[in-house]
Amino acid sequence: MDPYKHRPSSAYNSPFWTTNSGAPVWNNNSSLTIGSRGPILLEDYHLVEKIAQFDRERVPERVVHARGASAKGFFEVTHDISHLTCADLLRAPGVQTPLIVRFSTVIHERGSPETPRDPRGFAVKFYTREGNFDLVGNNFPVFFVRDGMKFPDMVHALKPNPKSHIQEDWRILDFFSHHPESLHMFSFLFDDVGVPLNYRHMDGSGVHTFTLVNKAGRQTYVKFHWRPTCGVKCLLEDEAVVVGGTNHSHATKDLYDSIAAGNYPEWKLFIQTIDPRDEDRYDFDPLDVTKTWPEDIFPLQPVGRMVLNKNIDNFFAENEQLAFSPALVVPGIYYTEDKLLQTRIFSYSDTQRHRLGPNYLMLPANAPKCAHHNNHHEGFMNFMHRDEEVNYFPSRFDPVRHAERFPIPSHTHSGMREKCVIEKENNFKQPGERYRSFEPDRQERFVKRWVAALSDPRVTHEICSIWIFYWSQSDKSLGQKIAARLNMKANM
Repeated sequence: MDPYKHRPSSAYNSPFWTTNSGAPVWNNNSSLTIGSRGPILLEDYHLVEKIAQFDRERVPERVVHARGASAKGFFEVTHDISHLTCADLLRAPGVQTPLIVRFSTVIHERGSPETPRDPRGFAVKFYTREGNFDLVGNNFPVFFVRDGMKFPDMVHALKPNPKSHIQEDWRILDFFSHHPESLHMFSFLFDDVGVPLNYRHMDGSGVHTFTLVNKAGRQTYVKFHWRPTCGVKCLLEDEAVVVGGTNHSHATKDLYDSIAAGNYPEWKLFIQTIDPRDEDRYDFDPLDVTKTWPEDIFPLQPVGRMVLNKNIDNFFAENEQLAFSPALVVPGIYYTEDKLLQTRIFSYSDTQRHRLGPNYLMLPANAPKCAHHNNHHEGFMNFMHRDEEVNYFPSRFDPVRHAERFPIPSHTHSGMREKCVIEKENNFKQPGERYRSFEPDRQERFVKRWVAALSDPRVTHEICSIWIFYWSQSDKSLGQKIAARLNMKANM
């Protein structure tokens, strides 16, 4: 099936100007007026269409991940994991699947620079034979909060002050002082990796725990990890100032120029797995998005490689209109009860319907590249060619049938309706372990960044004390160092 069969293309341009409907335009320079200086006539359809189109040529900006860059390529399986999953794209070594990737900063606007200290989005859309699989993650393997209820407030705190439109540390530190679960994420964000050198030199992570399901229905918890073959490289503060001052789009340019020169970026895909029957054995909840799975206990298992070997053809069509959702999975890969993932399953698709319209999955960058069929139709911006008379199911006039059944996780749930936190929070152990893994100079930079943030004039003594307490719980010496430089007492 040709996904572009009915798509208008500039390759078939008329040699003369026309309206959107194809009518010839004999004058694209002057408005239709009464006399040379008279008022413009509303009947100048070409003018009205041209201005109206111009007024609407920018879709609403993404609430988060507004600033980004995309590239295309393929994923190739290198190691057999068919015993873990019946996913067609992972069926055997050597199998290749086309894909598109969008890298992004998270908090700031579409026109912002690419050097702020900010998580980076790392979203991969696989165009598989069984539909699209969106692995929507970040460059860090953990997240700030573990419950989607907190997500809007979290973003509001990280975004600029609604009064001044300036991002301010006091707002961020105030909000997260209520959420010690955020410490692990801050151990990444305030580390050197908080400002990647560019998109090619950063890790990627699916962040959440997903479920792999094999043909027999056996379930395995899984985390996905991307590792760049060229290594992880970062920008320290002085370097970021220089890079950002000379090139507003340094990461986008680096990605585009590298691919154009044939220096194709490549990442290896690894997984970590846990048998769900063993999840109670550990001092953390495997579904807790603020936790990593220790690699000495759960080693990285190689799966395949991703190569980006083609630049996008049009920035608007394949970056701005490109839309991801972690709800898009394929047979053999499924969700878990991770509270944040459960929220994102709804949130991402909902925001794309608002941003691009209810038919955003018809857009070429988002549409599946396999045969597909359903009775969803009409609505804004629908350009699917349909000539059938039966638009309901089932029907004896339409031979379409259900797909073959495939296994999905089957859990028995019982309990009371309640709003509560998970049992194993354990908020301080992993941040402390990560800090202690740093070399002394890296620890020093981490401390300096925290001292600078806590020195914001509007950060109260109470908020400072809370953060010193949190970091002291993670690592006693870290709390003491921050407290000493702020002339405060490390309250253990």
